[in-house]
Amino acid sequence: MSSLIEKNAVVLFQGDSITDTGRNREDGNDLGRGYAYLASAWFSAAHPDLNVRFVNRGMGGNTVRDLRARWQADCLDLKPSWVSVMVGINDAAGRYAHNRVIPVEEFEGTYRELLTEAREASGARFVLLEPFVLPTDADRVRWREDLDPKIEAVRRLAREFDAVYVPLDGIFARASAIFEPSFWAADGVHPSPAGHALIAQAWLESVKAL
Repeated sequence: MSSLIEKNAVVLFQGDSITDTGRNREDGNDLGRGYAYLASAWFSAAHPDLNVRFVNRGMGGNTVRDLRARWQADCLDLKPSWVSVMVGINDAAGRYAHNRVIPVEEFEGTYRELLTEAREASGARFVLLEPFVLPTDADRVRWREDLDPKIEAVRRLAREFDAVYVPLDGIFARASAIFEPSFWAADGVHPSPAGHALIAQAWLESVKAL
């Protein structure tokens, strides 16, 4: 299968703790220990001839506001060919955990600005991963009220920017019908190793790397 990602491309993984996964901030080439690492490893094994470089700049706790504050250094200056973004769960969870509300209009508008700037700066293409939450307890179920509109916003942006779209909320819902939600993410948010493998597989399939 021919990958959508071209020879000598630079692929930037961007987002929150699900992307971060403890990466070494002192090593710009460190990919962490999650789906970004797994996806890049499998991609490179399947397509060594493409010489694709993968970079991770995910940061734990981030919302779109945080991405906005660091977008120049952690995206535009890197001149990525592809930007893979997963953000939104902290934007929703903050309403319940910190009484910090990020309206869906602000979420979508800021997200649009980030994608527009990346496209204008380097002609980047996008992989958008929808945020997700698993029903591991009543509190996580309650988060859906805020998260679902943000998922819809990411879907609109994917259409608008002709992005590759990874429907993770649906993928994890399907997986949770096969085996209990806590197997995939014990707290409903942060994936287990199996959960990260599920994301990596979906990412690779979406860019036609498998």
